[in-house]
Amino acid sequence: MISKTSIAGHPIHPMLVPIPIGLWIFSLVCDVVYRFTDTAIWNTMAYYSLAGGIIGALLAALPGLIDLYNLPPSQAKKVGLWHMAINLTLVTLYVINFLWRRNIEPASLGPVVLSVVAVLGLLVSGWLGGEMIYRYGVGVMPVDELKAQKPLSEEGRNIMGFKLHHRH
Repeated sequence: MISKTSIAGHPIHPMLVPIPIGLWIFSLVCDVVYRFTDTAIWNTMAYYSLAGGIIGALLAALPGLIDLYNLPPSQAKKVGLWHMAINLTLVTLYVINFLWRRNIEPASLGPVVLSVVAVLGLLVSGWLGGEMIYRYGVGVMPVDELKAQKPLSEEGRNIMGFKLHHRH
């Protein structure tokens, strides 16, 4: 199934999901660095990385929801529903984490533990997203394998103004 939310044939949801994933993992890294250095800027970066991840996740959720809604009843849709449920749970955990950090001492360990749990949840959700793409082909345009394996002609090697060279 080709994505209903795409730009030039490229699905939007997978373009956006690295933003919250990267920010949330970076937030945890900032927490760890803060614990070792006691430098306040790391605690501040963790806090704002959480906020950016929440915003990014909400932006990624809309095209993902549209694509999920347009899936026919199938195993891929069941996996997609689990993927969505886990992601909504994770966003809720990160919102709680963000709000919790507003009212406590920076040295508190609770929000860091919550971040570790949430990152583990990201691993599960990411696995399910990968299942949808690589096992069930969700959002992937079918390709004729023989055509895909043919060498490019000379004019086919010029992509977006860049000349591709093949070394023997």
